[in-house]
Amino acid sequence: MNDFEKFYADSFKGLKAGSITRGRVIQVKTDGVIVDVGSKCEGFIPSRELVEDELSSLNPGDEIDVFIERLSDSDGFVKLSRQKAEGVRSWDIIEEAFQKNQPINGKITGKVKGGMTVNIGGVNAFLPGSQIDLKAPKNTDELIGNIYKFKILNLTHKGSNVIVSRRVLLEEERNRLREQTLPKLKEGAVVKGVVKNITDYGAFIDLGGIDGLLHISDMSWGRISYPGELFSIEDTIEVMVLTFNPENEKVTLGYKQKKPDPWMSVETKYPPGRKVIGKVITITDYGIFIELEEGVEGLIHVSEVDWIEKSVKPSKFFSIGDKVEAVILKVSKDDKRISLSIRKLKPNPWEIIKGKYSVGQKITGNVKSFAEFGAFISLEEGVDALLHISDISWGKRIKHSSDILKKGQQIEVIILNIETEKERISVGLKQLTPDPWVEIIPGKYSLGDHVSGKVVSVTDFGVFVEIEEGVEGLLHISEIEKKPDETIKDLFKTGDELAARVININPADRKIDLSMKTMIG
Repeated sequence: MNDFEKFYADSFKGLKAGSITRGRVIQVKTDGVIVDVGSKCEGFIPSRELVEDELSSLNPGDEIDVFIERLSDSDGFVKLSRQKAEGVRSWDIIEEAFQKNQPINGKITGKVKGGMTVNIGGVNAFLPGSQIDLKAPKNTDELIGNIYKFKILNLTHKGSNVIVSRRVLLEEERNRLREQTLPKLKEGAVVKGVVKNITDYGAFIDLGGIDGLLHISDMSWGRISYPGELFSIEDTIEVMVLTFNPENEKVTLGYKQKKPDPWMSVETKYPPGRKVIGKVITITDYGIFIELEEGVEGLIHVSEVDWIEKSVKPSKFFSIGDKVEAVILKVSKDDKRISLSIRKLKPNPWEIIKGKYSVGQKITGNVKSFAEFGAFISLEEGVDALLHISDISWGKRIKHSSDILKKGQQIEVIILNIETEKERISVGLKQLTPDPWVEIIPGKYSLGDHVSGKVVSVTDFGVFVEIEEGVEGLLHISEIEKKPDETIKDLFKTGDELAARVININPADRKIDLSMKTMIG
């Protein structure tokens, strides 16, 4: 052997293909890294043989483990690989973990048919879909890139498959926590838990190895429409154990029960007459509900909103979240009801009326509206009086009050009756003048008197004739001389003037009967 051959052989002393050795980075190039592996030898690691993203992180002087693939390549370098070095060491770690039944860290790198891939120190393992979690995850894409602990289920010889499970470790942890939790689950006990899932009807709380249901009705003494208003996934909360069945390990939980029921003290806290401020939480056609405190609501009925407007539409005046001042009217702890009023914060205009108006007093008002039975006369803001149709005229036949009155018309009336408790005032128009049937008729008209008047109404059975203001007489069809083929409507029209004779007077029934037969002068 010549000197060159001896030098070449000595330079590889201690190096062996297929083994792992420690090297020092000499130079970092764009296509790889040159490494001093000792024994007067340098090796080259192509970039494809480096661990992911390692090319940008290595610097000259760094020491790394390398795998010797060949002692010499065409350029005289020892051919090296970082990936295989990591892989060999990872296999040793994986085999040790498998033998000792120990967990091992790995990163989920992607999805494959039936499961996902996990990188354990450069070695790809298979994670079956059934072994990902305690329950099948909704979106496995969210798991990619995350590092978890895994248990090795199956391992064959190097270069073959590794099958891992995350679920087994989670079950073991869950069982361990469950054994610690079960002794704490006594009715009335307050425990901590983590919000695991939220549904329309409640939330499932992980108490540590065992789940409990917190129903929406047990979340708050107040009103909530969805559990998400109070809680979010992963929230840590304190709850009270309401019931626990050791046989099926079913747990029901309460959150509001940590505080006393606020309705137990409402009668003391909210006596009638007290002024309060609350927040509008519900608006209905019949009123608004306001929250006085968590779990305590009161109703302001539509009739208690305003003295003046009796038919208020709440949605026009209030919005959810509005702050409203009111006064307590009535409280029922047993029925969990509080009645409130806004209008009673202001003086009742009807109380003022008590001292302002009296029966027999003449007043002036405006015609506000009409009804079948009469008209409403506005006396002042918030106070309307009823003018009944029967109190408009002493004798005129009135079908509807709008035939005599006009909306907005100013008229003088006389007060007939005041009922402040019922918020009622009755007024009359005809009472402004004497009743002709009492003061005029008995002495003014006698049987046989000749009278003249104007036709005010024509009916099938006769004609009504106004013989003076407020006094009408009936000219019956039987008291009219006419041809057989003639009708009353052919002979008379409203507004016609005619002469007749008095044949009957009945002041009690307010009746005067007339006749046009055989008029005697």
